[in-house]
Amino acid sequence: MVRSPNYMRERSNPPSSIRDDPFSDVLKLTAAQSVAAGGFVIGGAWALRFPAPTKIKFFGVVKGQCWLRVAGEKSPVQLNAGDVFLLSARRSFVLASDLTTIPVDALPLFEGREEAMMKLAKREDCVVIGGYVQFGSPSGQILLDALPSLIVVPDSTSQATILHFILEQLVRERVEDLPGASVVSSQFGLLLFIQVLRAYLESSSPISAGWLRAVGDKRLAPALQRMHSDPARAWQLGELAKACGMSRTTFALYFKAVAGVAPIAYLTRWRMHLAERALRDDDTCLAELARSLGYGSESAFSNAFKRMTGSAPTHFRDTARGKDE
Repeated sequence: MVRSPNYMRERSNPPSSIRDDPFSDVLKLTAAQSVAAGGFVIGGAWALRFPAPTKIKFFGVVKGQCWLRVAGEKSPVQLNAGDVFLLSARRSFVLASDLTTIPVDALPLFEGREEAMMKLAKREDCVVIGGYVQFGSPSGQILLDALPSLIVVPDSTSQATILHFILEQLVRERVEDLPGASVVSSQFGLLLFIQVLRAYLESSSPISAGWLRAVGDKRLAPALQRMHSDPARAWQLGELAKACGMSRTTFALYFKAVAGVAPIAYLTRWRMHLAERALRDDDTCLAELARSLGYGSESAFSNAFKRMTGSAPTHFRDTARGKDE
């Protein structure tokens, strides 16, 4: 389907009443989606060993408490009711009632069973529900690169109320097998993922310089919103600094310390991410795509794209669509 020349602007600059923020922009770019896999009820002395996940894994404790030990992490973490953890690294982990119990492999216990919430013991001391987040776009690597290997959100955070509600709803959807439970559970799983990221941004944990830290920084919000809403504009350092109430020098230094790159370099990278999505998904000609991203010519865009990605736009499009085999 051939798109109009204003297609990129329409996607990145919706009406002011529903304008996305940069965080939402990136989530849409990655096509993040969640699958709530189910949970288990267990009691007594127990320990389950889970294999390294191939996607971002999340678990929430609905009732009781347990220990979490992740391969490669220095210390185990005690999880209480309402606590949630997010594991983005491909590492095996153990959930256990105590650290002295020898773990058994979890997968054989779950294979071939169809219960949404599996009862693994007579006692019901602990209830855990989990799922995973996957990306429908290769751009998901942007998010993976920004996440720490493990995020634990305790019940004491400002996000506790909404996380507790989400966990309860996930259990309800799975246990009662309500109409549309699969779709609703996926939406709740994605909401939980976003809330965990919000809690991480609000925490005192050190966050590496990068886009995740940048989109969570309120001082930089005016500049990021402008660049994201109108990526084709030739933004000047002075006007971005003024929007944030800073001098040019202060803004430039602060932006790079938070985002890891200079403001104009950030804009260029965002343009290239938008270009990658368009080349994968749309049939917009290169000249139109170049104009929609602020480049005066197709050659200028192609040179910028190749510098950033190492591939010419036409080759990238053919490869992404399986034509270059």
